[in-house]
Amino acid sequence: MTSFSIGETDFLRAGRPHQVIAGALHYFRIHPDQWQDRIRKARLMGLNTIETYVAWNAHEPRRGEWDATGWNDLGRFLDLIQAEGMDAIVRPGPYICAEWHNGGLPTWLTAGERELRSSEPTYLADVSEYLRRVYEIVAPRQIDRGGSVVLVQIENEYGAYGSDKAYLEALVALTREAGITVPLTTVDQPTDQMLADGSLPELHKTGSFGSRSAERLATLRTHQPTGPLMCSEFWDGWFDWWGGVHHTTDVDAAAADLDELLAAGASVNIYMFHGGTNFGLTNGANHKGRYLPIVTSYDYDAPLDEAGNPTAKFFAFRDVIAKYAPVPDELPAAATPAPAFSVALAPAGGWTDAATDAAKAEAPATFDELEHLSALVRYEVELPEGQGGLLVTEEVRDLAWVSVDGQAVGTLSRTRHDSALRIPDGRTLSILVEEQGRVNYDHRLGEQKGLIGAPALDGTPLTGWHSTPLDVAEIAARIAAEIASRVENPSGDAGSAPSAWVADFDLDSPADLFLDTASWSKGYAFVNGFFLGRYWRNGPQRTLFVPSPATVAGSNRLVVLELEHLIDQTADFVSALALGDTEE
Repeated sequence: MTSFSIGETDFLRAGRPHQVIAGALHYFRIHPDQWQDRIRKARLMGLNTIETYVAWNAHEPRRGEWDATGWNDLGRFLDLIQAEGMDAIVRPGPYICAEWHNGGLPTWLTAGERELRSSEPTYLADVSEYLRRVYEIVAPRQIDRGGSVVLVQIENEYGAYGSDKAYLEALVALTREAGITVPLTTVDQPTDQMLADGSLPELHKTGSFGSRSAERLATLRTHQPTGPLMCSEFWDGWFDWWGGVHHTTDVDAAAADLDELLAAGASVNIYMFHGGTNFGLTNGANHKGRYLPIVTSYDYDAPLDEAGNPTAKFFAFRDVIAKYAPVPDELPAAATPAPAFSVALAPAGGWTDAATDAAKAEAPATFDELEHLSALVRYEVELPEGQGGLLVTEEVRDLAWVSVDGQAVGTLSRTRHDSALRIPDGRTLSILVEEQGRVNYDHRLGEQKGLIGAPALDGTPLTGWHSTPLDVAEIAARIAAEIASRVENPSGDAGSAPSAWVADFDLDSPADLFLDTASWSKGYAFVNGFFLGRYWRNGPQRTLFVPSPATVAGSNRLVVLELEHLIDQTADFVSALALGDTEE
């Protein structure tokens, strides 16, 4: 078996100095049938290692319901890396950030009042059970047992969050007890405080940064005086949020920064090599004074684009890597245009009109109290004496459509810091709230979603609320199954909001597709039951990526759940990604 260890100045692979040249691929952001393609393209760029996070909330969305199959088959992903002749780095968290929903922590874990990412006993007990399950997959796949895994990370940028050394010590002890024998690392941004707070003397410290490599490596060296220097998150792009621009980085500048790192003898993990997609409802959000939900695409301006095609950055990075390590002669195939066509959408009626929950409560129930994992909850209350007035909410998390007796009144947006809306007289006030993505960074992890507190009308709290959870994936599946009767007898006005729409289209063979949502407003889209994710005219993202394994030769079915209105009642599939305007 091959050994992997940390020497006085270098990583040692089979006893020889070794420069790790890695790239990040998140298995949970890529269709499993496309894992092998992405891994192979990483090798063709010259990478020798693949790094991945492990998303706890993907594996265990509900307590005790652990899943390591299909999309969550981490073992298969690691085996594919080995089959390609590459090494693997595993970063199991439990917190991962990654612009991923709740930073990877399950909502059942974060719903209470206990202190997160700490040595608090009940939190640590849950974390320990999770890590043991991950290590059951990872331990037999370590390099010294004939597998691919060469490094395992403890926590993730912990110095930006806390300094509970007992917590880190407990994670290390558990990791070793679970049979992890490869070197253990930590990663932090290269500041003195973060590097000091986020690690332990027995852990190998690495840095996360995207520029000024020499300066950052020098800071890292003061905290890690021996062993190899490593930038284990070399940021080669950035993520996007709704209402912003599409972020890109200069190809030549990024390549020069990578060159500087490798020339210094440092090891590197390119974050991201291929970003993939926040399929379904998996996007996170940031909040640094303003709530900003992350878009569905996680393209990241990476060497492989969202659809797995090589970009200019791929070839620039490949040329840099070739100066320091062998690079295969083979090149990945150039991208070919996707099938472009349009198909008319048929109205399938309203879709948020599920029967009202019979239970009444003094205050609206949060998503967390309802243990609801989907995107929407409908809140309803009878207005006292049928009178309107000034509706004031404590906070809406994250976007609400307000109506009275079925007539739209307006919206309340967390991003806009909205809290009040004047409503007309009527009998029933309805507030449809969308959870737009859980904050994935800093101390807002685990915050509750929905209507927070009891809304008041002209200063008097409204009581007697119905809180009805709506599962958008279940609704879409039901609409797809009932489409014939729905099209013949649509429920309600097809143009009113919210409305469901369906289209069937034929393909000669399975193919990657790009669904253009520019003429729609806001909602969710599904192909053959596969949840593509969220769309929103707020931009910048314009297309939703449809991975070829989600399509079939012959007839395919698209379901669109629109929350507001369609400008054009057609579905346009275009030839390439359209991720929005950049700052240039």
